Amino acid sequence: MNRSPHGAVLALLLLSACGGGTPDTEAAPGPAPGHRGTGDSITLTAEQIALAGIELARPTTDGAATIDLPAIVEGDPQATQVVSAAIGGRVVAMTRNLGERVARGQTIAVIESREAARIKGEVQAARARLALANSTLAREQRLFAQQVTPEQDLVAARTAATEARIALTQAGAMLTATGGNGGGALNRIGVTAPIAGRVIARAAALGQTVAADAELYRIADLSRVSLALSLKPADAARIAPGSSVVVTAPGRTAMAHIRFVSPALDPDTRLVPAIATLDNRAGMWRVGEPATAAIRLTGSEGTGAVRVPTTAVQTVENRSVVFVRTPRGFRAVPVELGTASGGAVIVRSGLTGSEQVATTGSFTLKAELGKGDAAHDGH
Repeated sequence: MNRSPHGAVLALLLLSACGGGTPDTEAAPGPAPGHRGTGDSITLTAEQIALAGIELARPTTDGAATIDLPAIVEGDPQATQVVSAAIGGRVVAMTRNLGERVARGQTIAVIESREAARIKGEVQAARARLALANSTLAREQRLFAQQVTPEQDLVAARTAATEARIALTQAGAMLTATGGNGGGALNRIGVTAPIAGRVIARAAALGQTVAADAELYRIADLSRVSLALSLKPADAARIAPGSSVVVTAPGRTAMAHIRFVSPALDPDTRLVPAIATLDNRAGMWRVGEPATAAIRLTGSEGTGAVRVPTTAVQTVENRSVVFVRTPRGFRAVPVELGTASGGAVIVRSGLTGSEQVATTGSFTLKAELGKGDAAHDGH
């Protein structure tokens, strides 16, 4: 049967410790280093522990348990807008480049189009008809007051003015639907920014002919960004909107909060999508960059819990045990485990949190317990 390198080293250490004396040598008090002690104890010196590659750590009791998982920084969907060409035509001006700031209502593109000429012409014609209708209505009001014209002429003039006003409103609405107004010449439409933010995509070029609804820009308000997360279904049941998330990346740490946990699994990954929001007014986070998210779990189990690395837990005689450092070596302590997340597991009972426990190399200690049991059974 194959053995791990650390197990082989420890076996050699035990063999040398057991065979180092002679029959006439006076027995040392207590168990010799490297021997199986009483009960669930193993006697090892500090040097033997180091040579066997056994690493020690203390349990953590630093508040709520967490789920650690990778995340991607994305623009907040509620603060990102696509700027499209509402009418087809030729792009004759694009005033903003990638990364530049824009103000809401600022003209950021100009499109030249026959459709633009038609719409702006209708606006001007409707404005002229309204001016004429208002002038006619004023004249009829004076004549009616002087009892020169009958009331039906006044009513007709008032109706004509109302219809002209409606026609102008409709023409203006058509112009607004193109994404803006102005643009200079009669055949040009200026496209304005719907929100303030930064240009994160520019999909058109000067001189390009675009169809109606073609994307010109994408603008995002990056004062707040989102984290895209994918959770195992069991983990998703332990978080909720409002749960805290510690976000880390090289040289940066920030706090975010869960905003959305999907009630359905992603059909491709079979994971649960979740979104957290992150304050980015300082501009520290960039859309598309990877980060690590540590989500604090809800519920009483995660609060103030004792946690150990999963590598510290072994199964001995159908019991979960952790090897606790003692002055003479290690002792296998039975523990009751809780939920595991992020490479650590909650210990519900068996540890106080002040002990030193074996992490890397704990399997070697388990093997020594097994050999000790076999030797005792042979007596």
